[in-house]
Amino acid sequence: MNSLQKKLFFLALFSIVGFAALQIPFNKVMGSNVSFTLFDFFAPIAGAFLGPVFGIISVFGVLVTNMLIKDTPWTTGAIIRLFPTLFAVMYFALASRKKFTGKWLLAAPVLAIAAFIAHPIGRQVPYYALMFWLIPVAAYFKRDNLFARSLGATFTAHAVGGAAWIWAFNLPAAVWKGLIPIVITERLLFASGIAISYVIVNYTLRLLIKKRLLPKLEIAS
Repeated sequence: MNSLQKKLFFLALFSIVGFAALQIPFNKVMGSNVSFTLFDFFAPIAGAFLGPVFGIISVFGVLVTNMLIKDTPWTTGAIIRLFPTLFAVMYFALASRKKFTGKWLLAAPVLAIAAFIAHPIGRQVPYYALMFWLIPVAAYFKRDNLFARSLGATFTAHAVGGAAWIWAFNLPAAVWKGLIPIVITERLLFASGIAISYVIVNYTLRLLIKKRLLPKLEIAS
Protein backbone atom coordinates (compact mmCIF):
# COMPACT_ATOMS: atom_id res chain seq x y z
CA MET A 1 0.00 0.00 0.00
CA ASN A 2 1.61 3.26 -1.12
CA SER A 3 1.46 6.57 0.77
CA LEU A 4 -1.59 7.91 -1.08
CA GLN A 5 -3.50 4.67 -0.58
CA LYS A 6 -2.73 4.79 3.13
CA LYS A 7 -3.97 8.37 3.34
CA LEU A 8 -7.18 7.45 1.52
CA PHE A 9 -7.67 4.41 3.76
CA PHE A 10 -7.31 6.45 6.95
CA LEU A 11 -9.41 9.26 5.46
CA ALA A 12 -12.23 6.75 4.97
CA LEU A 13 -11.68 5.30 8.45
CA PHE A 14 -11.77 8.70 10.15
CA SER A 15 -14.79 9.72 8.10
CA ILE A 16 -16.75 6.63 9.21
CA VAL A 17 -15.86 7.12 12.87
CA GLY A 18 -16.56 10.84 12.55
CA PHE A 19 -19.98 10.23 11.01
CA ALA A 20 -20.87 7.94 13.91
CA ALA A 21 -19.73 10.59 16.43
CA LEU A 22 -21.84 13.17 14.62
CA GLN A 23 -24.98 11.22 15.49
CA ILE A 24 -24.46 11.66 19.25
CA PRO A 25 -25.78 15.10 20.34
CA PHE A 26 -24.11 17.11 23.07
CA ASN A 27 -26.11 20.35 23.42
CA LYS A 28 -27.82 22.97 21.31
CA VAL A 29 -26.20 26.05 19.79
CA MET A 30 -27.72 29.15 21.38
CA GLY A 31 -30.34 30.74 19.14
CA SER A 32 -30.75 27.80 16.74
CA ASN A 33 -31.96 24.22 16.48
CA VAL A 34 -28.43 23.03 15.65
CA SER A 35 -26.72 20.75 18.20
CA PHE A 36 -23.11 20.21 19.16
CA THR A 37 -22.20 16.54 19.01
CA LEU A 38 -19.33 14.25 20.03
CA PHE A 39 -17.99 14.97 16.56
CA ASP A 40 -16.88 18.34 17.95
CA PHE A 41 -14.55 16.41 20.27
CA PHE A 42 -13.28 14.10 17.55
CA ALA A 43 -13.11 16.28 14.44
CA PRO A 44 -10.28 18.68 15.41
CA ILE A 45 -7.81 15.82 15.90
CA ALA A 46 -8.30 14.44 12.38
CA GLY A 47 -5.67 16.71 10.87
CA ALA A 48 -3.03 15.55 13.36
CA PHE A 49 -3.26 12.06 11.86
CA LEU A 50 -4.31 12.73 8.27
CA GLY A 51 -2.54 16.06 7.77
CA PRO A 52 -4.41 19.37 7.51
CA VAL A 53 -5.64 18.93 3.93
CA PHE A 54 -6.99 15.38 4.29
CA GLY A 55 -8.23 16.22 7.78
CA ILE A 56 -10.29 19.11 6.47
CA ILE A 57 -11.56 17.01 3.55
CA SER A 58 -12.65 14.27 5.97
CA VAL A 59 -14.43 16.63 8.37
CA PHE A 60 -16.10 18.69 5.65
CA GLY A 61 -17.17 15.53 3.82
CA VAL A 62 -18.74 14.10 6.97
CA LEU A 63 -20.66 17.32 7.69
CA VAL A 64 -21.99 17.71 4.15
CA THR A 65 -22.86 14.00 3.85
CA ASN A 66 -24.77 14.18 7.12
CA MET A 67 -26.76 17.16 5.88
CA LEU A 68 -27.59 15.42 2.61
CA ILE A 69 -28.60 12.14 4.25
CA LYS A 70 -30.79 13.88 6.81
CA ASP A 71 -32.11 16.30 4.19
CA THR A 72 -31.15 19.17 6.49
CA PRO A 73 -32.34 22.55 5.19
CA TRP A 74 -29.48 24.75 4.01
CA THR A 75 -30.31 27.53 6.43
CA THR A 76 -27.86 30.29 7.33
CA GLY A 77 -27.17 28.64 10.69
CA ALA A 78 -26.57 25.24 9.11
CA ILE A 79 -24.16 26.68 6.55
CA ILE A 80 -22.25 28.62 9.22
CA ARG A 81 -22.03 25.41 11.25
CA LEU A 82 -20.03 23.76 8.44
CA PHE A 83 -16.95 25.94 8.72
CA PRO A 84 -15.73 26.67 12.29
CA THR A 85 -14.64 23.08 12.90
CA LEU A 86 -12.49 23.19 9.75
CA PHE A 87 -10.45 25.98 11.33
CA ALA A 88 -10.11 23.89 14.48
CA VAL A 89 -8.79 21.01 12.35
CA MET A 90 -6.24 23.31 10.74
CA TYR A 91 -5.14 24.78 14.08
CA PHE A 92 -4.74 21.42 15.81
CA ALA A 93 -3.01 19.80 12.83
CA LEU A 94 -0.41 22.51 12.29
CA ALA A 95 0.13 23.25 15.97
CA SER A 96 0.90 19.53 16.41
CA ARG A 97 3.92 19.91 14.14
CA LYS A 98 6.95 20.80 16.23
CA LYS A 99 8.72 22.44 13.28
CA PHE A 100 5.75 24.57 12.27
CA THR A 101 6.37 28.25 12.98
CA GLY A 102 3.77 29.95 10.77
CA LYS A 103 2.05 32.50 12.94
CA TRP A 104 -0.41 33.10 10.09
CA LEU A 105 -2.33 30.28 11.81
CA LEU A 106 -3.47 32.95 14.28
CA ALA A 107 -5.14 35.01 11.54
CA ALA A 108 -8.52 33.31 12.05
CA PRO A 109 -9.04 34.27 15.72
CA VAL A 110 -7.49 37.72 15.25
CA LEU A 111 -9.70 38.51 12.25
CA ALA A 112 -12.70 37.09 14.13
CA ILE A 113 -12.05 39.57 16.95
CA ALA A 114 -11.88 42.42 14.45
CA ALA A 115 -15.08 41.29 12.71
CA PHE A 116 -16.95 40.94 16.01
CA ILE A 117 -15.93 44.37 17.29
CA ALA A 118 -16.72 45.93 13.89
CA HIS A 119 -20.36 44.92 14.38
CA PRO A 120 -22.47 47.58 16.20
CA ILE A 121 -23.57 45.03 18.81
CA GLY A 122 -20.09 43.60 19.12
CA ARG A 123 -18.77 47.06 19.98
CA GLN A 124 -21.02 46.97 23.06
CA VAL A 125 -19.37 43.78 24.34
CA PRO A 126 -15.81 43.79 22.92
CA TYR A 127 -14.54 41.98 26.01
CA TYR A 128 -16.47 38.88 24.88
CA ALA A 129 -14.25 38.49 21.82
CA LEU A 130 -11.05 39.58 23.55
CA MET A 131 -11.61 37.32 26.54
CA PHE A 132 -12.08 34.17 24.49
CA TRP A 133 -10.48 34.63 21.11
CA LEU A 134 -7.05 35.67 22.29
CA ILE A 135 -6.81 32.21 23.87
CA PRO A 136 -5.74 30.55 20.58
CA VAL A 137 -3.02 33.19 20.25
CA ALA A 138 -1.67 32.46 23.74
CA ALA A 139 -2.09 28.70 23.28
CA TYR A 140 -0.01 28.78 20.11
CA PHE A 141 3.09 29.58 22.16
CA LYS A 142 2.40 26.59 24.43
CA ARG A 143 1.35 24.26 21.65
CA ASP A 144 3.68 21.48 22.80
CA ASN A 145 1.12 21.00 25.58
CA LEU A 146 -1.81 18.87 24.40
CA PHE A 147 -4.44 20.68 26.46
CA ALA A 148 -3.21 24.10 25.32
CA ARG A 149 -3.34 22.90 21.72
CA SER A 150 -6.89 21.63 22.30
CA LEU A 151 -7.92 24.96 23.85
CA GLY A 152 -6.47 26.77 20.85
CA ALA A 153 -8.39 24.57 18.43
CA THR A 154 -11.78 24.80 20.15
CA PHE A 155 -11.55 28.56 20.70
CA THR A 156 -10.50 29.06 17.07
CA ALA A 157 -13.70 27.30 16.04
CA HIS A 158 -15.62 29.38 18.57
CA ALA A 159 -14.08 32.58 17.20
CA VAL A 160 -14.97 31.83 13.58
CA GLY A 161 -18.48 30.71 14.50
CA GLY A 162 -19.10 33.63 16.86
CA ALA A 163 -17.96 36.26 14.37
CA ALA A 164 -20.20 34.76 11.69
CA TRP A 165 -23.11 34.37 14.11
CA ILE A 166 -23.23 38.01 15.24
CA TRP A 167 -23.30 39.27 11.65
CA ALA A 168 -25.87 36.68 10.55
CA PHE A 169 -28.30 36.92 13.47
CA ASN A 170 -27.57 40.18 15.31
CA LEU A 171 -27.92 38.63 18.75
CA PRO A 172 -28.27 41.42 21.33
CA ALA A 173 -25.45 42.36 23.69
CA ALA A 174 -27.33 40.87 26.65
CA VAL A 175 -27.20 37.44 24.99
CA TRP A 176 -23.42 37.61 24.51
CA LYS A 177 -22.99 38.68 28.13
CA GLY A 178 -25.16 35.79 29.28
CA LEU A 179 -23.14 33.36 27.19
CA ILE A 180 -19.87 34.05 29.00
CA PRO A 181 -20.22 31.47 31.82
CA ILE A 182 -21.72 28.96 29.37
CA VAL A 183 -18.80 29.36 26.95
CA ILE A 184 -16.24 28.96 29.72
CA THR A 185 -17.78 25.66 30.88
CA GLU A 186 -18.53 24.43 27.38
CA ARG A 187 -15.12 25.16 25.85
CA LEU A 188 -13.19 23.73 28.79
CA LEU A 189 -15.22 20.57 28.32
CA PHE A 190 -14.58 20.65 24.57
CA ALA A 191 -10.84 21.11 25.05
CA SER A 192 -10.80 18.21 27.51
CA GLY A 193 -12.78 16.08 25.06
CA ILE A 194 -10.42 16.91 22.20
CA ALA A 195 -7.35 16.09 24.30
CA ILE A 196 -8.84 12.82 25.56
CA SER A 197 -9.96 11.86 22.04
CA TYR A 198 -6.45 12.48 20.76
CA VAL A 199 -4.90 10.28 23.45
CA ILE A 200 -7.41 7.47 22.84
CA VAL A 201 -7.15 7.56 19.05
CA ASN A 202 -3.36 7.89 19.17
CA TYR A 203 -3.03 4.89 21.50
CA THR A 204 -5.55 2.81 19.55
CA LEU A 205 -3.94 3.48 16.18
CA ARG A 206 -0.45 2.71 17.48
CA LEU A 207 -1.70 -0.53 19.02
CA LEU A 208 -3.52 -1.65 15.86
CA ILE A 209 -0.55 -0.70 13.69
CA LYS A 210 1.81 -2.57 16.00
CA LYS A 211 -0.39 -5.65 15.73
CA ARG A 212 -0.46 -5.15 11.95
CA LEU A 213 -4.24 -4.79 11.91
CA LEU A 214 -3.83 -1.40 10.22
CA PRO A 215 -1.21 -0.15 7.76
CA LYS A 216 1.60 1.96 9.19
CA LEU A 217 0.80 5.65 9.53
CA GLU A 218 3.11 8.43 10.64
CA ILE A 219 1.52 9.78 13.82
CA ALA A 220 2.37 13.12 15.42
CA SER A 221 3.58 12.97 19.00
